[in-house]
Amino acid sequence: MKAQITIGHEASGTPVEFDIEELLATRLLVQGNSGSGKSHLLRRLLEESAQMVQQVVIDPEGDFTSLAEEFGHIVIDGAAYSPPEIEALARRIREHRASVVLALEALEVEQQIRCAAQFITALFDAPREHWFPALVVVDEAQMFAPSVAGEIAEDTRRMTLGAMTNLMCRGRKRGLAGIVATQRLAKLAKNVAAEASNFLMGRTFLDIDMVRAADLLGMERRQAERIRELERGYFLALGPAITRRPVAVKIGPVKSGKKDEVGGLMPMPSEAPEDMEALLTRDLAAEAAQTPPAPPPPAAPPIEAVEQSIAASEDADEVDVGLAAQTDVQARIGEIIEELASSSEAAFQSASAQYQTFLMHCRRERIIGPMPDMQAFRRAFAIAGAGLNDLEEATRIRILDLASHVEEDLLAPWLVIARAAHAGETEVDEDALARAYGTSSPGRIRRLLDHLEKQGVIVVREDFGGARTVMVPGLEDASA
Repeated sequence: MKAQITIGHEASGTPVEFDIEELLATRLLVQGNSGSGKSHLLRRLLEESAQMVQQVVIDPEGDFTSLAEEFGHIVIDGAAYSPPEIEALARRIREHRASVVLALEALEVEQQIRCAAQFITALFDAPREHWFPALVVVDEAQMFAPSVAGEIAEDTRRMTLGAMTNLMCRGRKRGLAGIVATQRLAKLAKNVAAEASNFLMGRTFLDIDMVRAADLLGMERRQAERIRELERGYFLALGPAITRRPVAVKIGPVKSGKKDEVGGLMPMPSEAPEDMEALLTRDLAAEAAQTPPAPPPPAAPPIEAVEQSIAASEDADEVDVGLAAQTDVQARIGEIIEELASSSEAAFQSASAQYQTFLMHCRRERIIGPMPDMQAFRRAFAIAGAGLNDLEEATRIRILDLASHVEEDLLAPWLVIARAAHAGETEVDEDALARAYGTSSPGRIRRLLDHLEKQGVIVVREDFGGARTVMVPGLEDASA
């Protein structure tokens, strides 16, 4: 028997039903400009199916936390947990089939994106015995699957795109049905949007968004005007889980959430102009007096004191420059990178955060001299983390020559593999590999090894017991 819910009605009053079982196999895309009723639609869908299927909501604005009051969803504050804890929570959510709302409003935008990406990846990488059916709702999906690079760091963008692509493209076999909602369809990555087979298109005005919506709905370009003319709360529905022909549906009422209309009007004050003026100016001086005045600027020091301070500063700078020249600036920079590479805290930071930490250490020690740029720092950090500086120069040069064929983002884990292969270790140390790659997910490590093997820079052999042997082609001469 099919599990169906009613999401709303056509203009004629005919109910429009949603087949939840079919949705689990075909995924859903919701699009609508701000004020079109997109969040109301998602809430209706979640409320009506709450007793049928597990639900996981990625909520960047805190719009869906009220589901906890009416339907027992567990609210997880993303700001209260570390990245490993977020991943552990995701695994337990799959194991115990808990319906949750991941609330991210307390985080900055890039932190929201990284937290959601790690959370979704952990859901995806759950053990096979925990692949229970679940709806995964991602609101404001253009943030988590951007079509072009924005202001976020490149490693963050790759992380979140990988997580969202896995959810929409490969999540079905793992029981995960992605529901993505966006204000701007043109800003959503095409490979994420294209995996949805069901669509609910709300009011939108930009031509580029209407053209994308019309393409997904199989409509002619001139028919896209119908999307612009939709009223608030109406959506154009199409898909195997809803209807085989496009229909305009008015979304039904909801039980949770704010009852007041956002942006609604309210009566203006009834006070007469003179009364309103009195309210604004009464006891104004007394209220202002309660605010402590800003402290006066300090008095200017005597000119003699200023001259002496400048002279002392110049003498100190000359001494510092002399010391830096004597102790070899570049050698100290290398030592700082070595210290960071051996730090457990820096291992799981983004590349940009690692670079900023490095610059902070250099400024703290007042190191004067040319600093490595971001790319040079990442390469030196990867070399130090893999322990290549402990090898003989000829061996190190040989390994780095082979590394020229490795993608920059994957250099650190590849160097760990190459260092182990040179030492005669055929079994990969997954802890060291995870640390170099900046992840605690076994699934990501497996995908990393598969990707490196496809690139031809490693060879992986797995026996019947599951033990993996990893070799690096061309490295035999390095150990000779």
